[in-house]
Amino acid sequence: MNAGQQHLLDLYRAAQRGEAAPPAPGTHTVRTAREIQQWHHFRAVVTAPADRLPSRIRRAVRSAATALLRREAGAAGTRHGAPARLGS
Repeated sequence: MNAGQQHLLDLYRAAQRGEAAPPAPGTHTVRTAREIQQWHHFRAVVTAPADRLPSRIRRAVRSAATALLRREAGAAGTRHGAPARLGS
């Protein structure tokens, strides 16, 4: 059943029950899209700069790179016969 058929069925049910007719499909699409856009603008204003997506990605990449370098440095020390250093 597509949206048009569902709407006709809802119209029929509303008429049988004496209720108000439901809005046609797509009636509030533009308003909903505008409200979503306004919500994203609002979130961009009230979100702290450190919590925004580019900052979160930058932190994740930096921590992953640091962990990778630490792991490689630890593995390099054990390859040459030197014991691996324990973290404090």
